Amino acid sequence: MPPNKAAEAIDAVWRIESARLIAGLARLVGDVGIAEDLAQDALVVALEQWPKTGVPDNPGAWLMATAKHRAIDLLRRRKMQDRKHEHVARELEARQVNPEPDLAAAIDDAVGDDLLSLIFTACHPVLSTEARVALTLRLLGGLTTEEIARAFLVPKATIQQRIVRAKRTLAAAHVPFAVPRLPELAARLGSVLEVIYLIFNEGYSATAGADWVRPALCEDALRLGRILAELAPTEPEVHGLVALMEIQASRIRARVGPHGEPILLLEQDRGRWDHLLIGRGLAALERVEALGGAYGIYALQGAIAACHARARTADETDWTRIVALYDALGQLLPSPVIELNRAVALGMAFGPAAGLEVVDTLQADPALEGYHLLPSVRGDLLAKLGRFEEARAEFQRAADLTQNVRERDLLLKRMEAL
Repeated sequence: MPPNKAAEAIDAVWRIESARLIAGLARLVGDVGIAEDLAQDALVVALEQWPKTGVPDNPGAWLMATAKHRAIDLLRRRKMQDRKHEHVARELEARQVNPEPDLAAAIDDAVGDDLLSLIFTACHPVLSTEARVALTLRLLGGLTTEEIARAFLVPKATIQQRIVRAKRTLAAAHVPFAVPRLPELAARLGSVLEVIYLIFNEGYSATAGADWVRPALCEDALRLGRILAELAPTEPEVHGLVALMEIQASRIRARVGPHGEPILLLEQDRGRWDHLLIGRGLAALERVEALGGAYGIYALQGAIAACHARARTADETDWTRIVALYDALGQLLPSPVIELNRAVALGMAFGPAAGLEVVDTLQADPALEGYHLLPSVRGDLLAKLGRFEEARAEFQRAADLTQNVRERDLLLKRMEAL
């Protein structure tokens, strides 16, 4: 096989199989950091051998078998420092007699317990939010350190440090590689959903840099959300988050112009929205309803997104319902950012003065200090009321605060248009 073709095949296999591979190894050795090292070692062997021998029929099982042999060697080199290592080594050696059934179970696990355990481990609350995001993209997204650094516009060394510290923290805290028990599941699930949504949001509306959107990050988050929905089919909020991301992702092509410039929601060509993704999102909302109970924070945001998706034109948007949904969301998750979004909906449903009244109450909120969307929303409402000089000042302030180049250009153009 030509080296370039082999490299492409190995890269594709790694993206598909790495999460399951690391998950299966973590179950065997009980340490996420060691599991990733073993998986990387197996990848190096594949890079050496597959260009000569071709890609195996079951590449995932091949990688797992190679990694397990490495695990035995590693544990032997440690000279059996403790009984746990000795027990694991004996267990692994015993399985070498007939490893195929175990390999198949690890790679093709239909239930997905190992993969679910990896998701909960990578998103453990003992880690900082930044560490959870980096580790999740590394272990479950199959991204390299350089790719993660490029996506979040931080130095590669920073991401490396976050990942290394995250692994050390998990090991030091003796975090078990397992799906949490029922009493702890709800709290831990919230952390998992938060991480996935943070990844999606950074792709959907980049906080800094020269790009307005980063579709690859949205795709990674969507893939993680879909996996989680299959692994936890009875959790309404998982389907709520999937619904929200599917519908939001449907607009990505329409969010940028031919030169990468931002196009705001009400000005988008709805014919460019991806109706397949909208259909998937609405179906996920139906799964939430079928499970019963009140909507959670992600399902409510998914329902808001659905209001936009169902409107054939911007004028047909049901802003009154959106206000009601924001009211419900604000009761579950009191937040000045949610209140700001509610103010936008109020301005659309009942006139700009109603929206501005709410925005003005948020001016002194310390949580929104430096948040560029506060003066951006206020400028928009002031412009609709004909208070153009005040609006210009607000757009200028918003432009000064944002770190995204495309967004700054948009805000300055809106200021100049007044």
